[in-house]
Amino acid sequence: MRKIYLIAGEPSGDLLGSRLMRALKKQTNGEVEFYGVGGDTMEREGLKPLFDISDLAVMGLWEVIPSIPKIFKHIKNTVEDIKKVKPDVVVTIDSWSFSARIHKALRKQKLGIPQVHYVAPQVWAWKKKRARTMYKYIDRLLTLFPYEPKYFTPYHLPTDFIGHPVIESDAVHANAQDFYKKFNIPQDKKIMTILPGSRKNEVSRLLPVFLEAAEKIYQEHPEFYFVLPTVKTVSEMVKKSIGETKLPLIVTETETDRYNAFKASTAAIAASGTVALELAILDVPHIIGYKVAPLSAWLAKKFLKIEFVNLSNILLGREIIPELLQERCIAVNIRTYIEQILRHGELYEKQMEGFKKVREVLGFGQQTPSENAARVILNTIEEKQK
Repeated sequence: MRKIYLIAGEPSGDLLGSRLMRALKKQTNGEVEFYGVGGDTMEREGLKPLFDISDLAVMGLWEVIPSIPKIFKHIKNTVEDIKKVKPDVVVTIDSWSFSARIHKALRKQKLGIPQVHYVAPQVWAWKKKRARTMYKYIDRLLTLFPYEPKYFTPYHLPTDFIGHPVIESDAVHANAQDFYKKFNIPQDKKIMTILPGSRKNEVSRLLPVFLEAAEKIYQEHPEFYFVLPTVKTVSEMVKKSIGETKLPLIVTETETDRYNAFKASTAAIAASGTVALELAILDVPHIIGYKVAPLSAWLAKKFLKIEFVNLSNILLGREIIPELLQERCIAVNIRTYIEQILRHGELYEKQMEGFKKVREVLGFGQQTPSENAARVILNTIEEKQK
């Protein structure tokens, strides 16, 4: 019986973890036990999480500071739990700032347990020196993009490109008519999805702006219904924040409703992140907006080494998705770009053409990333036990 310790620090990692758990069950014929840290979807696959991951769902330097004591307590408790469980492997998923501290603490304990990290930190964007030292703390790295291994293999870190999990997302099986039917939306109405993020500080900054933009759009386009998918970490906050909005607004909380809403959408307003790739593979034209604290923004501007923040734009090396960041993330700008999309003009055509190329780069039709990841992890255990 394999004992695998998984650590996912936020909702996106929780989803990756749940798919990885399914793949590991399949490849071991169910001869596997899971321990560690995760959210709702990993719990449904059989994980009993050590603590609530919402404590870790904080973004930006300034925003993290008040949470530091709690985060360090979780690191200590996690390491102690790993010592008690004595798993065959420890796999951290994304959230490198938290994961790195776990790995460093484990190395000091000299437990001899293989340590794997799933989702490479974006060293190509900033902190390229980080790639030179990661081999000290982990035994293997699994990357989502084909251009990432080259940043790590020169520094003695075995690295495997396994593919991006968006290609195995349930989004590809979404059904627009199911959404219309479930929420009794008239067929002559259109849908626009609003996605302000899965972290509390993202929602607090982005949701008011996105709602204001939606209200302006609705004044000109009363045929629209607006859908606001949310997750456990911020659902209560979202419900309180929508307040007295006059929009025909539907809040959803399940993954099925979320993806069906995407499929049914004419357009979307989204925070930056993996969700933008999900919109891309479903051919949903969209814009992204993002804001962080002024200090975090200043640091990002000073140290980030990339031209774009949107993953579709990064993959293609050109901007097909408008990026409204910081002071540009205001309602009037959002409305302007959404209007261009709704007119099916140049921006719309550029996105439709770009989405096809994004799917090609991500490797549609190949073996799933979770299956690849599970195989590498099990091989790592076997190599260690030889």
